[in-house]
Amino acid sequence: MNRYSLLSMKDLTKEDILQILDDALLFGTEFKDWQLPCSKALVANLFFEASTRTHYSFESAELQLGCKPADIDVGKSSITKGETLYDTVKVLESIGYDAVVIRHSQDAYYKELENINIPILNAGDGQGDHPTQCLLDLLTMYQEFGTLEGLKVVICGDILHSRVAASDKEALEKMGAEVRFAGPEIWRREGFTPVELDDVIEDADVVMMLRIQKERGSAVDMSDEEYLERYGLNKTRYARMKDTAIIMHPGPINRGVEFDTDLVEAPKSRYFKQIQNGVLVRKAVLKRAFGFAPFTKENA
Repeated sequence: MNRYSLLSMKDLTKEDILQILDDALLFGTEFKDWQLPCSKALVANLFFEASTRTHYSFESAELQLGCKPADIDVGKSSITKGETLYDTVKVLESIGYDAVVIRHSQDAYYKELENINIPILNAGDGQGDHPTQCLLDLLTMYQEFGTLEGLKVVICGDILHSRVAASDKEALEKMGAEVRFAGPEIWRREGFTPVELDDVIEDADVVMMLRIQKERGSAVDMSDEEYLERYGLNKTRYARMKDTAIIMHPGPINRGVEFDTDLVEAPKSRYFKQIQNGVLVRKAVLKRAFGFAPFTKENA
């Protein structure tokens, strides 16, 4: 496996994470027009699951860096004829692609790709990891508080099926934050400290809501209105939050379910800021994938 692949937040040290965040911050300022010295690098986007934010922010990042992205239509590829994931990616490598971005429903699909020599960027695997979503979440918190150490973060919703919850837990604890998890008991996950949202909302710096992942078989026996009242971020809970606290969501939001629709763009909401940060983080990750050193005033 190429050493610049990004498969899981477990792959990154604390120092690696800070370097990526620093590069992402610079991509949002004076270096926003920086392009890869090896411009026109070919990047294949291979998405086996539906995606808007991740897919198109990767494509936006690729274009802004001067890459040549190609969206691989899985339904028109040889995968429909029984070709393995490994063989598909090996074909892309063999015909000249320089990196591959992959989203797949299978946990840890990348274990099949150990003999691939070009960088693999994980855009989400099953219920396993979503490293670039995690990094954009960290960037949003870092911008807000200037640090991740000591932050009190509550993640609420479908914890059991969420790769975002898994990646954010791994990284936030590594960076010194305190992470706890709320939501229906049926979605609790071993090793994820359960709390009641109402017990911690007044003390939280960050409240991150997760959607019900119906595509993974997740369901609850209650109406949307009842879910919002019992487990969602409604106006009553929002009013109890600290003045300095923020609310987040990895998207897509189901308005009126995990979020009161009026709170999506409320003053404490950073939902659309997260989406903006997704492009910055993915530019930083692509820059890293091609082996370029972190930005400094000397090499930028």
